[in-house]
Amino acid sequence: MLYYLFQYLHTLHFPGAGMFSFISFRAGLAFIFAMLCATFIGRRIIDYLQKKQIGETIREIGLEGQLAKKGTPTMGGIIIIIAILAPVLLFSKLDNIYTVLMIIATVWMGSIGFLDDYIKVFRKHKEGLNGKFKIVGQIGLGLIIGLTLYLSPGVVMRENVGVKYSGTNEEVVFYKNYDIKSTQTTIPFVKNHNLDYAGAFRFLGDNAQFWGWMLFILVTIFIVTAVSNGANMTDGLDGLATGSSAIIGVTLGILAYLSGNVNYASYLNIMYIPDAGELVVYAAAFIGATIGFLWYNAFPAQVFMGDTGSLTLGGIIAVFAIIIHKELLIPILCGIFLVENLSVIMQVAYFKRTKKKYGEGRRIFKMAPIHHHFQKQGNAGIQAKIQFPIMPVPESKIVVRFWIIGMLLAALTIITLKMR
Repeated sequence: MLYYLFQYLHTLHFPGAGMFSFISFRAGLAFIFAMLCATFIGRRIIDYLQKKQIGETIREIGLEGQLAKKGTPTMGGIIIIIAILAPVLLFSKLDNIYTVLMIIATVWMGSIGFLDDYIKVFRKHKEGLNGKFKIVGQIGLGLIIGLTLYLSPGVVMRENVGVKYSGTNEEVVFYKNYDIKSTQTTIPFVKNHNLDYAGAFRFLGDNAQFWGWMLFILVTIFIVTAVSNGANMTDGLDGLATGSSAIIGVTLGILAYLSGNVNYASYLNIMYIPDAGELVVYAAAFIGATIGFLWYNAFPAQVFMGDTGSLTLGGIIAVFAIIIHKELLIPILCGIFLVENLSVIMQVAYFKRTKKKYGEGRRIFKMAPIHHHFQKQGNAGIQAKIQFPIMPVPESKIVVRFWIIGMLLAALTIITLKMR
């Protein structure tokens, strides 16, 4: 909103009003405002949650310090959502299709998570919202994003074309002089970094592009579901999901800036996405909100984000990556989420298989998701294939180590843009 006000003031030659035309300036304001919003409004929301006795219900699962968390206010994801949306509405260009999609994703996933927490806290149903309804909600968001990117005339890109001059190692990247709607996406480790979903349907001739979009929509649904569930699984230790999401947000902001700037995109030989640079403002608000929330969510947590926060963070990350055509980098960038998801899938599958084979279920990890595995003592009556580490690792140390791994994965994600 303020963007349009200052644009008008700029036409009146109001001193300094032109600063709002710079994405970097508005991104900086969004980051500061989001962080302060999460910090100051967060305190009031936490007090309200405590007053209403909206606390976390803790299961006895034999983890050190677990029972001490009983009664800690939950549904703190509301803080993150407010701290993201407020600066985005103030400092972003609201006629930008990508910003609109990010706002929709935030509200949509936040609503699903809030409903889940509401059922757990107020209706006293420990399982919360039925998993089928969560999946339907995630599929719904995937359809909205996929179909909008397919049908909207404002969603275009310019394909990067590399030309290597004979007799030299010099390669010059140029872009076609017109915008196109394309099913291409960025893929690491290959020439020109481009993968076209429509390429799988070349045998269909003129219909290849249509079926390429249908495949893209299916991929979008899968990624939104997988990443939001991965973030939800990761939210088990104080600050783990929040800090990991902040690291991912920084990387996505960098990728959006690079993709939306024709000079940097040319240098990295990646597709140029007009207007994608505006997403840097959203990314800055996302980073500021998560860091501000860490003020209260870091060990020992004064508030938990609940599904209101974790599903929202995962949905935002997934949709952001899809919009900037970097969804195939998610297995690297969101490696923490991926491992958390896989640990649960492997644990459940192995338990069912061994129970059917031996009449007694066995485990791979001492506990899943995998961050809890490191909290359990090894060789203490738990029948698990992996007993290392024998001694439990303190919660704060597990979180910091996961953050470090997340930083390494973030750096690797950016490096892949030059590896081909």
